[in-house]
Amino acid sequence: MDGDAIRGRTLLEESREAVVVLDDADRVIGASRRARQSIEGLREGERLPDGLLSGEGGIIPLVVPYDLRGRRERLVYLSRSGDLTAYEELRAGFTAAVSHELRTPLARLLALLETAALPGEDVPALVDHARAEVEQIRELIDEVLFLSELESGTRVVSLGAVPVLPELEAAVGDLEERARRAGVALVVEGDPAITVALRPRMLRVVAENLAENAIRYAGPGATFTLAVALEGGGVVLRGTDDGVGVDEAELSRLFERFFRADRARASRGTGLGLAIVKHIVNQAGGTVEAAGGLGAGLEIRCTFPTGISR
Repeated sequence: MDGDAIRGRTLLEESREAVVVLDDADRVIGASRRARQSIEGLREGERLPDGLLSGEGGIIPLVVPYDLRGRRERLVYLSRSGDLTAYEELRAGFTAAVSHELRTPLARLLALLETAALPGEDVPALVDHARAEVEQIRELIDEVLFLSELESGTRVVSLGAVPVLPELEAAVGDLEERARRAGVALVVEGDPAITVALRPRMLRVVAENLAENAIRYAGPGATFTLAVALEGGGVVLRGTDDGVGVDEAELSRLFERFFRADRARASRGTGLGLAIVKHIVNQAGGTVEAAGGLGAGLEIRCTFPTGISR
């Protein structure tokens, strides 16, 4: 397969839309991951399931015909009638949430600057506090932009296979000093032969966010273990701590943008770390789930599908 073909295949695979390529007999030549996940009965080499091209079931097809070396093919975008409305609602909600999250550190920063103008105040200490607020704002903006790029498909998540353990060790190594100050021990375990079809940068982002979540919230004396193993023919990446845990009723919400459990609301975290983990793993064809309870620690389990292994 030449470079153009590889590039085209990657663009199709990583599209955030449900896209299929058909030959002149309506057989599927290729399909995006989202199309394969959302359309039942879609298989390469077989005819497109009945009704999709005629708009049945609320599906809206957009067909783009083209010729390739004398062959007639079609690129078909498949969307649902409510997708645009849902997207606009999501975008409006996201904008409102970002505005709300920025307002708090900005208000604290303004208060610090006003206090520094008063006579007799410890200006160097106030400047240090102000610098921390600016860093919080910068971190939030960086993570919002990164998440936006993931959702828009600007960042390609999956390419060739990469060894998992070295990336986990590198990510944890960068966080050792922060973990020491928080009183959290970091451990990495796994078979060095295991690989996953994830870009090294994306794998490291997943590892960093899982570890940072434990450093912020597990509590002093906790141990966080980042482990990778082969299970059921696939790859499982676990981030487990034995810290204070999370109320079971809140586990399902941990991957929502800006969500913080009650005990974490005073933290300087952005509330985006686990949302970023979920988006990266989902785009790589995997799933994410959380388990634990108050006083029982927290486990984040990232499962990559069969075929993403050594």
